[in-house]
Amino acid sequence: MGNNRFGKIDIPLVICYLLLVFIGWINIFASVYSEEHSSIFDMSQRYGMQFIWILTAIVLAVSILFLLNPKIYSVLSPPIYLFVCVLLIAVTFLGKEVNGSHSWFQIGPVSFQPAEISKISTSLFLAYIMSKYNFRLGKMQDALSVAITILVPMALIILEKETGSALVYCGFIFLLYREGLSGWVLVFGMLSILLFVVTLAISPLAAIIILFALSGIINGIYTGRILQHLCVIIPVSVLLGFMPALSREFIPSLAQFGFEYIALGITMGIALFTIVKFKGKRVRHLKYLMLGFVCSIILIFSVQFIFNNILQPHQRSRIENLLGIKEDLMGAGYNVHQSKIAIGSGGFIGKGFLKGTQTKFDFVPEQSTDFIFCTVGEEWGFLGSVLVISIYMFLITRLIILSERQKDRFARIYGYCVACCFFMHVFINIGMTMGLVPVIGIPLPLLSYGGSSLWSFTVLLFIFIKLDMERWRH
Repeated sequence: MGNNRFGKIDIPLVICYLLLVFIGWINIFASVYSEEHSSIFDMSQRYGMQFIWILTAIVLAVSILFLLNPKIYSVLSPPIYLFVCVLLIAVTFLGKEVNGSHSWFQIGPVSFQPAEISKISTSLFLAYIMSKYNFRLGKMQDALSVAITILVPMALIILEKETGSALVYCGFIFLLYREGLSGWVLVFGMLSILLFVVTLAISPLAAIIILFALSGIINGIYTGRILQHLCVIIPVSVLLGFMPALSREFIPSLAQFGFEYIALGITMGIALFTIVKFKGKRVRHLKYLMLGFVCSIILIFSVQFIFNNILQPHQRSRIENLLGIKEDLMGAGYNVHQSKIAIGSGGFIGKGFLKGTQTKFDFVPEQSTDFIFCTVGEEWGFLGSVLVISIYMFLITRLIILSERQKDRFARIYGYCVACCFFMHVFINIGMTMGLVPVIGIPLPLLSYGGSSLWSFTVLLFIFIKLDMERWRH
């Protein structure tokens, strides 16, 4: 059985890989096509270079499957992780500047991005740490080691001003949830995003009202007194919402205190009353609810500082365009605006291969890299777009299914890491081309032009395929 283990390669994953690579190659050809260089194998053009990257990626995949011993991934994961962290530090000072970020090493004609490799090293090291015999995510020491493993490369990538690549690391929270992290952490994460957006797009007052209402509803569900809580939540929320209008009509002096601070005082008063009311009773959820409430309040009042002092000017402009705070169709919003036009113009079946007008006349910048999906939308239409998304969803679902089948904990955890990386890249990239998330410049896995991205996702995926092959030995 051991000699036949190479027959246990998961064919569906390999087919998904080959389909996505091929679709990416022909769409790169379409996105930068010129009649002077009509051959798809023309090495002076991006599509010719992509063919070279594809061949080398296949060599990497074959080497991983047939030449390398899978035990090295567990044994060497700590030094690999440390080495990549050193590269991330070095590229900040020695790297080539591209679009305002120092994230690329230039070695002769070849350049590579350590941030792409870091997804592999972090996934392997997470699997190494979390597969230890006595590991429990509920233990403070173990939880801290996982947090440091994720946050160190994430922080180093942020220092390179590659916020988009750093955001991918947030996807590891789904792995942690699978390994025992409380679902409330996911809820708090989504709530944080909601409060950030509402504070920025509407006002801190609106965010406090939403926080107050959600906290009250959660407390009501836990205590079994949802109707009583709603009787307080609804009138207080309405009062707070109409407070600016009431102030203008009846008490103009209220405005000088700041409506968000008045709302904070009222909601904190109700929170303290709740604590006193349930004092002495065994209500486990209450301390976590209050902790989340306080952290959310801190976030709401920190939004403007984060937005104005931490984010880069181009990132602020993109977020403002996305949320409709400002509209700059010829500046920060140009890429997304043209991308949406390209996707929408494709209609149901598309304009046809090499017939995309938005593509042909170079309306969409970075169309062969970050905005490759709009080429799919324009030339292959809704059907082609659905096909590409379906392949991605099948690949991610297949990764999760195979991960659950693993007898070895290292392989299972690593498989979930791979699924998280693919999901975050697909979600963010396609979302930004459709104007659903800010433009943060990350590639679409296996489709976008570039050797670093293609190689890293190839290695990331085929290490798991190799680990899955070993499952049949047990």
